[in-house]
Amino acid sequence: MSYPVALYLQDAHDIRQGIELVRYAEAKGFDAVWQADSRLVRDAVVPMAAFGATTDRIKIGSGVIDCWTRNPARLASTFSTLDDLAPGRMICGLGAWWDPLAAKVGIDRSRPLKVMREVVEAIRGLLNNETVTMDGYYVHLDGVELDYVHQERRAKDVPIYIGATGMQMMELTGEIADGAVLNYLVSPSYNVGALEALERGAAKAGRTLDDIDRPQLIVCSVDDDRQAALDGARLLVTQYLGQQPHIMKASGVPQELLDEIGKVLTWPATHDEVVAASKLVPDDIVQMITASGTPDEVRAKVDEYVASGCTCPILYPLADDVHLMIDTFAR
Repeated sequence: MSYPVALYLQDAHDIRQGIELVRYAEAKGFDAVWQADSRLVRDAVVPMAAFGATTDRIKIGSGVIDCWTRNPARLASTFSTLDDLAPGRMICGLGAWWDPLAAKVGIDRSRPLKVMREVVEAIRGLLNNETVTMDGYYVHLDGVELDYVHQERRAKDVPIYIGATGMQMMELTGEIADGAVLNYLVSPSYNVGALEALERGAAKAGRTLDDIDRPQLIVCSVDDDRQAALDGARLLVTQYLGQQPHIMKASGVPQELLDEIGKVLTWPATHDEVVAASKLVPDDIVQMITASGTPDEVRAKVDEYVASGCTCPILYPLADDVHLMIDTFAR
């Protein structure tokens, strides 16, 4: 099965290591790299700029930036600047963030669908070189434009993707976005409902599902030692079994296992609690919601996600040898 692939980076590697990995992925034919910005650990914009300055072809996406903590005008300015650095290669990936982190920093995530619609509309207008006035529920702009002084005034080719998990946000994504960043730690069967929601949204805008790009984050732990690969993904799987049980249940994880995990993990969970709970998680659950195992097993699992509607796997490396994962999917 032939399809493009992408690399996903969080904060496991320092930025100079990240640059080396992205350059290696580009040399191996990877289509894109997505940089995380979900926790208060590593800002996405700085490494995205570093990747753009040190590569020639690979696309670079934010995976994803929340729609609350940066003013939409500033977001447009940021991605305009990134496009100046690597024209036509930047992707603006936005998400609605999550609690309790948002609440802890003073963000009230009321009406996320309304907010996302306004933010996307404002950013797209500004990047299209329009003057934007909006007095919305959340976005308030009064005759705002990207006021270039010393550079060519032009529309910027920056597609907007939404990192959606719930079906209402998925439907909105189908209506207003260029692409959907499908979530990780879900089974391929989860994509069936996601694609139906995207299609409903697309129809509202006179579009079809084929008009919506659908890259998907996929946890990928690959090792020639199969057990080492599975163990490399087990801790992350355990965290999500405790943190996002509703998503895990939707992916087919038995309620009995979720109940057992819930008895061991508090929130926020300590490392020792996660380690203890991980002993309850069998190999088949790890393999159900990740691509983990030998190179052949991992390729076969990623094929399943593509067959279920993913257009470009975004591979999140968990094993120590990231180069092996990149080599496994070299194009």
